[in-house]
Amino acid sequence: MEVEENPTWLAVVAVVLIDDRGRWLMHKRPAGKHHGGLWEYPGGKVESGETPANALVREIAEELGVALRARDLEPAGFAQTGEGDGEPPIVIMLYTCRLWSGVPQALEGGEIAWFTPQQAALLDKPPLDRALLAQLCRLLDRADRRG
Repeated sequence: MEVEENPTWLAVVAVVLIDDRGRWLMHKRPAGKHHGGLWEYPGGKVESGETPANALVREIAEELGVALRARDLEPAGFAQTGEGDGEPPIVIMLYTCRLWSGVPQALEGGEIAWFTPQQAALLDKPPLDRALLAQLCRLLDRADRRG
């Protein structure tokens, strides 16, 4: 079987920054962009040669102006688009992070805000972010019951 050199899927990474009050940082996409006006977890595409964690460190520095360390990222789930629409499927890998340096800012447009998990659940989000929210809530609920 021959392996194509072009990727057959698009790897995307995203993070839920969780502050000391348990709130999540969400990013509202700028109007005029794909999914404009919807709230998402900040992040972006994994570039060739990057690991997902290193891509997320780079993306968050560019998007929010904060410094993350790969070792502080905790995998939280993933979601993917379906195949068959002529486009490569998108796979979003979600991480959580409770440690970072700097104050988050919306450097690439849109806006950012902190929300409780309950508030975040009520925000208008793209389909993959809704799927990630459900996974994240289950993960954190299990952690709370153990802790």
